[in-house]
Amino acid sequence: MDLIQILKAVSDETRLRILNLLIENELCVGELEHILRTNQSNTSRHLSTLRNARLITYEKKAQWIYYRIDEETLKEYNFLNELLNKEISKLNKLVEDKKNFSIYKNSGKACTDLKECKVNKCCNLE
Repeated sequence: MDLIQILKAVSDETRLRILNLLIENELCVGELEHILRTNQSNTSRHLSTLRNARLITYEKKAQWIYYRIDEETLKEYNFLNELLNKEISKLNKLVEDKKNFSIYKNSGKACTDLKECKVNKCCNLE
C-alpha cells in the first residue's frame, strides 16, 4: 500500500467523517448519505477513494453493499488507529455525525427503509 495514497485519502473532511462512522459500524451507502446529509454521488466518490487506498472494504448482501474499515490496513499503519480512535473524535462535525448515527440507529431504520426517504427526514436528524 502506498502511504501517500492513504494520507491523501484521510486529508478530506468528508472521508474522515465516513471513516469516523465506519470505525465502529458497518453501513451501506444510503445510511452514510442519510447520517452525513450528503448525496449518493458524492458519498460514492469518497467511498471509492477510501477503497482505492485500502482503508475500507465492502461486502455485498442481497442488493446492498455494506462498507467497513479494512482491519488489515489498520494493523499495517498504526498511526491510523490513533487517528481514527482518538484524534478525529475531537472534531465537532464528527461528534455531530456520531449523534446522528445514534439517532438513526435508535430509529430502527435500515438500508431497505431509506430508499423512499428524503435525506434526514426518516429519523428526524434535522
